[in-house]
Amino acid sequence: MGTDRDELRCEVTLDDGAGTGSGRNGGLSMSELAGNIAADIKGWDAIDDHRTGTAGDRRTSDWLAERVVSAGLDPRRDDFALSRRVLEHCALEVDTTVVEGVPLFDGGTTGPEGVVGGLGLLGESRSNAGIGVGAFGNAAGGATRTLAAARRSNEYRAIVAVSRMDERVTGLALQNADQFSEPFGPPVLQVATEHEAWLHEVSSAGAVGRVTAHVTLESATASNVYCRVPGLDPALAPLTVVTPKSAWWVCSAERGGGIAVWLALLRRFAANRPTRDVVFIATSGHELGHLGLDHFLAPKDTPPSHCWIHLGANFAAVDSRIRLQASDAELMDMAQRTLSTHGVTVSTRTPLGDRPGGEARNIHDLGERYVSLLGSNRWFHHPDDRWPTTIDVSNTERIAQAVLAIATRWA
Repeated sequence: MGTDRDELRCEVTLDDGAGTGSGRNGGLSMSELAGNIAADIKGWDAIDDHRTGTAGDRRTSDWLAERVVSAGLDPRRDDFALSRRVLEHCALEVDTTVVEGVPLFDGGTTGPEGVVGGLGLLGESRSNAGIGVGAFGNAAGGATRTLAAARRSNEYRAIVAVSRMDERVTGLALQNADQFSEPFGPPVLQVATEHEAWLHEVSSAGAVGRVTAHVTLESATASNVYCRVPGLDPALAPLTVVTPKSAWWVCSAERGGGIAVWLALLRRFAANRPTRDVVFIATSGHELGHLGLDHFLAPKDTPPSHCWIHLGANFAAVDSRIRLQASDAELMDMAQRTLSTHGVTVSTRTPLGDRPGGEARNIHDLGERYVSLLGSNRWFHHPDDRWPTTIDVSNTERIAQAVLAIATRWA
């Protein structure tokens, strides 16, 4: 793969039909599309680690590039450098009990000696509470806001936070590091749900503990993968399709649906030449404040897109509740009608004008038009988010059909 971002245009022979459904890989039946979705998510799941800047991240780029090539297109790689956090000793110690965890990647760190203090629940007044104890996650309610306030107050020398993403799934699910480039506040050690009762017990007793969040930095390289399908009229602004290609763990329901639909769109337009160019971007750095998309958008001379399609997190998950986001009422209503026509229920809509979730926020900040699709996932950011347990292929296929219809109309 090349690394020059200026070489976006692919040299490839395409059919002349624009979105007609005919041609090589153009008019897949529902069963064929479902088979491709399953194969793509299984391929994603076979890579053990998708964390930004790791060997797994590089394997993901190679794997994705192979699928772009198999569609008859020329993938390009957009590399960017980062200082990757390497976890050394990260734990809470109280007497002889040691609870290991993972520090927030946009919070403070300690040396190998850690910090010592009395334990106290966040929001409760305790004179010796140098270490706060709280919770975060979709099932944590107001505790997440309390944790955010405590991080900014600098009241504590360190914080221990229980991961409470979903009451049905125990263990450790991590929080994204939206401020990765500008860390702030004290060290925050994320720990698994099974330690919550014990933490409340020792905090109520005023026990003294030691929090160690010893992290070293190493230079690393991550990469976006992208290509452009040339349209019949290169003077038209392109349609751009973006989805993340990195995650904390394997995260197959979280990320696999976006990857599978991204590939379905790419194959459709490779086989059926669109009117306008269609740009495909799969970005690394999602869990670290969208580093990859920020890098891709950094050049000031990047021309605006006609519209963006953001394929966000979790819509492939079992029992996912679909959330729709859009830049304006026209796109929101059109997208919801199309999803409904294909049997997809939209559970929530981000209010127009609100800053949206996921990479759609970068597009929102650009002031460009977009439609964005996300969902819910009981295994969100959890290591147990794996094929096939967490995936609803049938619903993902219906979503893919709807997005194909939207993209064909816009391209």
